[in-house]
Amino acid sequence: MVIIKTAEQIQKMQEAANILVDVHHHLKELIVPGISTLEIDTWVDEYLASRGATAEQKGYMGYPYATCASVNDEICHGFPREDLLKDGDIVTIDMVVNYNGWLADSAWSYAVGNIDDESKRLMEVTKESMYKGIEQAIVGNRLGDVGHAIQKHAEAAGFSVVREFVGHGIGKNIHEDPQVLHYGMPGRGIRLTEGMVFTVEPMINMGTFRLTIDGNGWTARTADGKRSAQYEHTIAITENGPIILTDQGELR
Repeated sequence: MVIIKTAEQIQKMQEAANILVDVHHHLKELIVPGISTLEIDTWVDEYLASRGATAEQKGYMGYPYATCASVNDEICHGFPREDLLKDGDIVTIDMVVNYNGWLADSAWSYAVGNIDDESKRLMEVTKESMYKGIEQAIVGNRLGDVGHAIQKHAEAAGFSVVREFVGHGIGKNIHEDPQVLHYGMPGRGIRLTEGMVFTVEPMINMGTFRLTIDGNGWTARTADGKRSAQYEHTIAITENGPIILTDQGELR
């Protein structure tokens, strides 16, 4: 069942989102060659505490970290670790912030130093695909319109869309209805109505969309070892169009 949010509840989610956006602004400066994703995770955990917030996914179904840190061929749910990031890597940092019981969720892919042109293009197309989907998130459209816009843009650029992981409703719980596929047919799926809040978070791969899961039971990586990128926003559906609660402004 989709839980419709009131304007007051969306404002409470916006407060969580504002903290999350601040984290990503800091990460833009922190992520350089020579830092480890475990250092990043520790910094995020401490920063959230300083703002009176917590990392909602820490402990969720046994997940042990404040962030997911997915490097190069890792699609999502990468474990932060002591290995140092190298010049040319790409890393996606994903987190869910809890502030006064309300949540916001956002992932962002970052270039580590100087990356190759194809990685740049992957990141650009992935971000564009997310915004193409968000543009379709208007009252009266269907979820299939969102997924189709993402898939069409990504595949036209020669990339593939991960199927197994999807966007989701969010509010006081990490995962609520509806599930938001990043592929599909227009005109299909539930109709979008005012007060729905969900994430749009396409994972786009250079090669195949197929994946494997590491022995830790969490980390997904591309089956062919090629790179993956992800961008994610939490959005609210209003009569005047979607509001991007986790909008980062100049980081677009």
